[in-house]
Amino acid sequence: MGINPGSIHIVLHWCGGIAPYRRRPRRDRLTLSDREEMSRGIACGESMRCIAERLERPVSTVSREVGRNGGTKAYRAASAQRNALASLERPKPCRLDTNERLRDYVVEKPRLDWSPEQMAGELPLSFPDDESMRISHETIYKTILIQARGSLERELRAHLRTRRKLRKSRASTTGEPKQGRMVDAVSIRQRPSEADDRAIPGHWEGDLVLGTIDSEVATLVERTSRFLMLVRLESKNAPHVSDALARHVKTLPAQLKRSPAWDRGSEMADHKRFTVDTGVQACLCDPKSPWQRGGSENTNGLLRQYLPRGKNLSGYTQEELDEIALRLNTRPMKTLGFMTPAARLEEVLR
Repeated sequence: MGINPGSIHIVLHWCGGIAPYRRRPRRDRLTLSDREEMSRGIACGESMRCIAERLERPVSTVSREVGRNGGTKAYRAASAQRNALASLERPKPCRLDTNERLRDYVVEKPRLDWSPEQMAGELPLSFPDDESMRISHETIYKTILIQARGSLERELRAHLRTRRKLRKSRASTTGEPKQGRMVDAVSIRQRPSEADDRAIPGHWEGDLVLGTIDSEVATLVERTSRFLMLVRLESKNAPHVSDALARHVKTLPAQLKRSPAWDRGSEMADHKRFTVDTGVQACLCDPKSPWQRGGSENTNGLLRQYLPRGKNLSGYTQEELDEIALRLNTRPMKTLGFMTPAARLEEVLR
C-alpha cells in the first residue's frame, strides 16, 4: 500500500486487531440514486406523487424524506445521504457498562487467570436462572482489547494467556519434537484401548516445558480429567528425568497408575528404568505424532502463561510449581463442559 508500517500498526492497535463493524442500510431503504432522482424531480417541479410513482415508492416515504432534509427548497441528495448514514450509527452501550454485577464477575475472573471463553462458559453453571448473567467471550475480548471501550481496566490484558494487545487469527502449527532411537520402546499403540475413550482415569501424557539456559519442567496430564502435575528437574539427563517422574508417580493412588505416554525425546531414553521403579509401563508416541498427546500439547500452551518462553525455569521450586498446577487444576475447561480438572478427577474417582 506504500504506507509506513507504524501507521498501519496504530490503526490495528486502536481497534484491538478486530475489524470494526460497519452498519449498512437495509435493501428496502432509499439509496443515493433514489435521492438523486428525488432531487432532480423537485428541481423540475414534479409533485411528490409523481416522483414516488417513478421510484415505485409510497408517497409518504418520499414526503417524509424531503421534509426531514429541509423541504423542497433545501433538499439535496448528497446531504440527505450523509444524514441517513449518520442516523444509522447507534452507539449501543456495552453490556458490561449496564450490568454492574456481570462486570464485577468479569473483572474478578481474569485476576485468577481465567480466559474469556472460560468465563463465558462458566456463567450458565454459576447463574443457571439468571439470563442477565450471560456474555460471549468475543464481547469480553473486544471490551478488553478495543481502546474505545473503558468498561474493563486495561491492566486485565496482562492476565490474558498470550498477553497480546491485538487479536490474532489462530494459525495451525504442527510441532515436531526431536526424535531419538529408543531401545525396547513400547509403542503408544500397545496401550490399553480403554485409554482412547478417556473413560477410565489413570492414563497420563507427559512432556517437557523448556526454558533458557538448559532449564526445563516436566508435565504429566491425566487424560480423563486433564489434571496436571508439574515436576521440577535439575537437568534433562535421562536417568534424572526418570527418577524425578518415578518419585511423583509413586505418590499416586493405585487407580491412577495405569500408563504414561511420552514422546521420543532423549529425556525418556531410560524409560525401562522408569517402568521398573514404578511398575507402570511407559509408552512412547510414534515419531512426528504430537497429536497422540493432544492433552499434553494443549496444557503446554496454557502453562506458557506462568512459564513464559525465554525465561530460566530452574529458579522455580517444587512448591511454586505445585501452586501453578493448582491454578490450572481449578480453572474450568471447555473440553470438560467448563468443569475444573480437579472436580472432574474427583467425579471420575468417586
